[in-house]
Amino acid sequence: MTRWGEPFRESDALATAEVVDQAQIAIVVIDRFSLLRYWNPYARELFGFVGGRDYVGLSLLDIGIHESDREHASQLARRVLRGEPWEGTFAVLKGDSTWIHVRAQAVPMRDDSGEIDGITLIAREALRSGRVEEQYGLLERIGSRLASSLEFDSTVKGVAGILVPQFADHCFIDLYDHDRLVRQVSVHAEGWSPPADSWFDVGDEVRYPERHFVTQAMRRLETVVSSDYLFENSPNDRSDRVSRQVGVTSAIAAPLRARGEVLGVLTLALSGLSPRQKSSYGGFDRDLVGAIASRVALAIDNARLFEEERSTALAFQNSLLPSHFPPLDGLTLAHRYLPAGPLQAHGHGIQTQVGGDFYDAIPLSAGRVGLVIGDVEGRGPHAAAVMGQLRAALRAFAQADREPADILRELDEWVRQLGTPDGNGGVWIPSVSCLYMVYDAWSRELSYANAGHASPLLITSDSVEALDLEVTDRMLGVRAKGGSGEGIVYHQANLRLPLGATLVMYTDGLVDRRPVGGKADPERALERMTERVAEVADKDVEQIAEVAVHSVPGELDDDTALLVVRTHSEELALREGWFPSEASTVGAARHLAADTFKEWGVDRDQAELACLLVSEIVTNVVIHATPHPVHREFTGGGVLDSETPLDSGGMVDEFDEDWSDLLEAVAEEDESTDNPGEKEFLLRLRRGANAVWVEVFDHDLRLPRIRSAAADDEGGRGLYLVEQLASRWGSRPTPDGKAVWFEMPMHADEEAEIEVEEAEKDDEE
Repeated sequence: MTRWGEPFRESDALATAEVVDQAQIAIVVIDRFSLLRYWNPYARELFGFVGGRDYVGLSLLDIGIHESDREHASQLARRVLRGEPWEGTFAVLKGDSTWIHVRAQAVPMRDDSGEIDGITLIAREALRSGRVEEQYGLLERIGSRLASSLEFDSTVKGVAGILVPQFADHCFIDLYDHDRLVRQVSVHAEGWSPPADSWFDVGDEVRYPERHFVTQAMRRLETVVSSDYLFENSPNDRSDRVSRQVGVTSAIAAPLRARGEVLGVLTLALSGLSPRQKSSYGGFDRDLVGAIASRVALAIDNARLFEEERSTALAFQNSLLPSHFPPLDGLTLAHRYLPAGPLQAHGHGIQTQVGGDFYDAIPLSAGRVGLVIGDVEGRGPHAAAVMGQLRAALRAFAQADREPADILRELDEWVRQLGTPDGNGGVWIPSVSCLYMVYDAWSRELSYANAGHASPLLITSDSVEALDLEVTDRMLGVRAKGGSGEGIVYHQANLRLPLGATLVMYTDGLVDRRPVGGKADPERALERMTERVAEVADKDVEQIAEVAVHSVPGELDDDTALLVVRTHSEELALREGWFPSEASTVGAARHLAADTFKEWGVDRDQAELACLLVSEIVTNVVIHATPHPVHREFTGGGVLDSETPLDSGGMVDEFDEDWSDLLEAVAEEDESTDNPGEKEFLLRLRRGANAVWVEVFDHDLRLPRIRSAAADDEGGRGLYLVEQLASRWGSRPTPDGKAVWFEMPMHADEEAEIEVEEAEKDDEE
């Protein structure tokens, strides 16, 4: 061609492939299965294809289309394959991790027979051309993106990610914190950042001059465009200098208003950071940004309301769960609670994240610990309220030293009292899974009852596998067929843990996570968690807990509770001895205690106090122990005793501390008894890290109680003395009698010693 208008000579004609390769527009061809078959060089640049990677045969979605637009792109393909052209905008994450919005047209490709066998996609970067239809598309996209936004940070950052760099080179969002205007977002094109101490940074309090265009926008409550006098009212000289250096040419400020309240201001600016066809904003841009600001303000307000609701819900949930545990001898604990993700209840607002999962570790008598994990059916405030009441009841039953099966039986009845009307004339009773275990660190024995809960993971030096629980009964609140409570029996069993064993107790929310776009697979999730936990089995409990809660990917549709329990035997010691229930053995028992406390390094004063209390408890046992052992069995129908003392008139009386007969009478009775060896008691001494426990076991079913002794009574003050001097004391039934116990610190409280010394000093003065 020599002059414009003359036809090409045949030798000058460009081949079709060369035209497509040189076109400054992206052309992508996909087959009817939405798999990539061809793209021109400009498409590689637009979509940011990574060099060296073969994209042929990959899905259209693999070119970086944002997750929120994937369904949009799938609909595009289905529509075009039906023979209809399509035009629209979608977001793309390029290979260099930058965001762009792409305006695309798609048309069907037909073979010689007219059948559709593919799609041709023609695309270009949207918004920088300033075309009105593309700007309307931006407004639509912002509205749909923000409509699904619930979290404050993702909301404000998502706005900036949509607007920069397609519509602006700089985006600022300033929001009120009480009466202070604070910068929440500061985003710039091309990865540019303003020099320090020039423009306000995120977290800074923002103060605009009186005549600044942002101040005018907030005062007038209208969107303001500034181009001609942009630098006349800069906050300071350094800010003005940086604005000129970066080449700011135009800016828009739009107040953010929701429910009649000004939340803050959205500011956008154009500069020389990125190439674009327009260098200043106009009236249409002002109206567009005003419309965007109204949507942004509503999204921010919704996000704040949701954050407030979530904070309230989590505070409520956390108040129902233990935040920390006291030191427990022979155990190291770690715990986690993860609330469920929010659910959109269409037409009914957002469902809160609280749920009914719970865990606990309860100090029991003589250093034993009750361990519990459970899950109340459902989620929301009602499930959390049931959980709170259930946990409080369980703690009360446990601290009364009830047996595990007995506790679950009581909790089952408790759950039935917490039902709510179901709207059909009946009562909805929540079902609750609960595993309650009592661990004795000195013997490593674990006594448990299980109401339909998953077995914990057992970590040993050799393996990680589910703990073998031979007993598993119905969930709490689940009636037998026919609706009656008959047949609801909770059993208990015992097992011994290996040395150094670790238990991972969890609720089903951990293994019921749903992969994005998929279905939950609890069995595979449990395998994955087991594998991940095995990798850190030799680490501390905090690391195990952290790995366990994050071992299964996916959406958290249900809340999750986790309790990791590691056993150890450091600083533990035990000594025990059987003694005849005779007056002469009181001194022998006291001597055993004194020698043991000295060997264990108990402070002298504390040891003397503990020996005094040993004498008191042993004396009570010698005086009141029944001569005939009985066997106590815990059954579904209650507690059954094999024998009742003959002198009780068929009834088991309360243990009434009365020393009027004193030990002399007991000694006389012993002398007249044909076989005094039938009466005996066990004295058991335990040492922990900072305390000692004393237990006395006998075959008497009567539990002791404190009585009020008169001034002239010779006895009746023993248990009162125990209560005043011991840290804790109590009694509990055993399968063949009872145990009376008390706890005493090994070392005196330093603060108490200082107070005593100061009091003595004051008396001397």
